[in-house]
Amino acid sequence: MKPLKSWPEAAPRLVAVAAGRAPAEMVIRQGKWVNVQSREVLEGFDIAIAEGRFAAIAPDLSASIGPETVVIEAAGRYMLPGLCDAHMHIESGMLTPAEFAAAVIPHGTTTMFTDPHEIANVLGLAGVRMMHDEAQLQPVNIFTQMPSCAPSAPGLETTGFEITPEDVAEAMAWPGIIGLGEMMNFPGVINADAKMLAEIAAVQNASKTVGGHYASPDLGAPFRAYAAGGPADDHEGTCEADAVARVRQGMRAMLRLGSAWYDVESQITAVTEKGLDPRNFILCTDDCHSGTLVHEGHMNRAYRHAVACGCDPLIALQMCTVNTAAHFGLERELGSIAPGRRADVILTSDLAALPVEIVVARGQVVAEAGVLKVPCPHYDWPAHARETVHLGKHLTAEDFAIHAPEGANTVTAKVIGVVENQAPTKALVRELSVADGLAQPDEAQDVAQIALVERHRGTGQVVNGFVSGFGYKGRMAIGSTVAHDSHHMIVVGTDRESMAAVANRLGEMGGGISVFKDGAEIAAVPLPIAGLMSDDPAAEVAARAANMVAAMADCGCALNNAYMQHSLLALVVIPEIRISDLGLVDVTKFQLTELFE
Repeated sequence: MKPLKSWPEAAPRLVAVAAGRAPAEMVIRQGKWVNVQSREVLEGFDIAIAEGRFAAIAPDLSASIGPETVVIEAAGRYMLPGLCDAHMHIESGMLTPAEFAAAVIPHGTTTMFTDPHEIANVLGLAGVRMMHDEAQLQPVNIFTQMPSCAPSAPGLETTGFEITPEDVAEAMAWPGIIGLGEMMNFPGVINADAKMLAEIAAVQNASKTVGGHYASPDLGAPFRAYAAGGPADDHEGTCEADAVARVRQGMRAMLRLGSAWYDVESQITAVTEKGLDPRNFILCTDDCHSGTLVHEGHMNRAYRHAVACGCDPLIALQMCTVNTAAHFGLERELGSIAPGRRADVILTSDLAALPVEIVVARGQVVAEAGVLKVPCPHYDWPAHARETVHLGKHLTAEDFAIHAPEGANTVTAKVIGVVENQAPTKALVRELSVADGLAQPDEAQDVAQIALVERHRGTGQVVNGFVSGFGYKGRMAIGSTVAHDSHHMIVVGTDRESMAAVANRLGEMGGGISVFKDGAEIAAVPLPIAGLMSDDPAAEVAARAANMVAAMADCGCALNNAYMQHSLLALVVIPEIRISDLGLVDVTKFQLTELFE
């Protein structure tokens, strides 16, 4: 695919094609023009494309058809802009940018705004640059937000690398950097932390967009202070009041539908019932695993869901096209079928159901009937990016022992309570028995053990606790080196020997996911790049992930998207309680807390 020219470089040719003086490279004939600028559908229009950009849209552009022009017959189908994901983490798909792009292009996604803060925690600024560079190779638009918070909560976790204001300022000069990734350290912003405000200032000085993340139900003074700190959007809302508060304070409300986050239905009523201006609302996915991408879709899935929740299809389409482009200062570059914009277009026979029949990106057919038609080039990932799991020693069952206070027959333990389909957890308290001086998990109360195993520096450190909500039974354990956001290793199990076996297996594998039952591994998903991603095709990774999900169910788990919940158990910026390499974290107070009361 030839490099995309800038609008000034392409302008002479675009003007000539629009005036009928020169032939177009592609003409899409006689379709329904879905105009997200005016929010209307106009029948019987042609689209002329040159230099990878829209040159003209008019009822008859036959004068722009030359002997070399590619002609696509829309035959009355809808012609709508390629879909934009406003906030996402490629690593959550367990895929590299190339394989993620290959998975979502057939679903009509032509633009992504990605925050690679997962790899930033493992490999620092160098890892971000690797993600950025592979993103730049793709046939669709992948913009990178420079991660803001590694660690996400200083003093409450230890990451492989830290991101500094100097790193942020340096990245602002990279060609694919669009702004700052989600500012998760909202207590830091609220308290005017100098480092956080310096990062935000570096981005604003570069006239780029600051991403938000306010994961608190308090919409009073703390939220007002956060908004004053500069974040321009937020995707952590879970109810109508959250969405309303964001837009009233001049932020964009990003409503997410990921693999495990179902936050659209509860917030979109701000538009469908309350009647707020929809141009301040944006759809995003945040986190989608490979199975969702392969079997259900990406932004087309989020769009369909918004329509199913009662949103007008044209408004829902604006929320994942022009609204997103405008938010990032790119409304003149993408997000609508209008002259000069990048020629990203979907042909579909049904506007509400949105079967994605043909996808054009930058003036080239990139997918048809669900089949990718172009290569998605890979970056040459260096060896050190594939060697990131350092345990420091062979782990044993003793490393996962939870010693009770001396002489105790029972303990009152703080337990992480998983909430299905939501990012927040509940801080639970459970009475647990003691055997041989060790506090025990309790299958009857659905309490398993959880451990965070340090994997960046090889310290051999293991922090233990308890978790509830997975429903695990028998002798089992599941471990993952995907552990937002510090990405140590999370192991959950009912049996200490199994937990040790899983951890050692992940060390041998170089990262990924492993499930053990009755002393044997029953599923594995190798993720050799930073312990987060595979460069295998999405369908292959999705098949392994499906086996992993089935293995979790075989161990008694009935939660929807349970693995996504597992991977967030160390996310120490979302209430109420989490685990880190420093101990159990009370996220309502942003402080460490004791396991036993």
